[in-house]
Amino acid sequence: MHPPDGTVPEEGMALTFSDKAEAEIKALLPRYPAGEAALIPVLTLAAQEYGALTDDVIDLVSTRLGIPPTRVLATATFYTMLPKKPVGKHHVQVCTNIACSLLGAEHVVEKLERKLGIRRGETTADGLFTLSEVECLGSCGSAPVMMVNETFHENLDEDAIDRVLEECRRG
Repeated sequence: MHPPDGTVPEEGMALTFSDKAEAEIKALLPRYPAGEAALIPVLTLAAQEYGALTDDVIDLVSTRLGIPPTRVLATATFYTMLPKKPVGKHHVQVCTNIACSLLGAEHVVEKLERKLGIRRGETTADGLFTLSEVECLGSCGSAPVMMVNETFHENLDEDAIDRVLEECRRG
């Protein structure tokens, strides 16, 4: 979820979680022995709420959980699934670790760059796609692999890439 006007918050903007996100956080916290243990789920909610973990969003999570901002930032920057800048509607993440590389990940990335008209780390002008290269998606046995938002696409070939992009464009 984004703020009510659908924009990513600007730096310096005073932020609060929506009522819905705050209810989810309140339901989450009793499952964990301390606020820091809930950090990744709360960062995930914050990324969904605001579209990216900007400095102000990091401060919001820090304040909400009572954790120093440096600790929140260290966690946020460690995990590639937590966006630090806004991503397109379809976040395409291609694994380029050893198994995927040996089975053609570089060709997958190059094809995506050609088809989308962007380079790694960029977002299409229409905001529909962001292309990212990641170290591991944990599916070495079905390499090469990419993840679009929360959906894995395995054993990729050129036809599979075309099908996935077409599905994304349709819906």
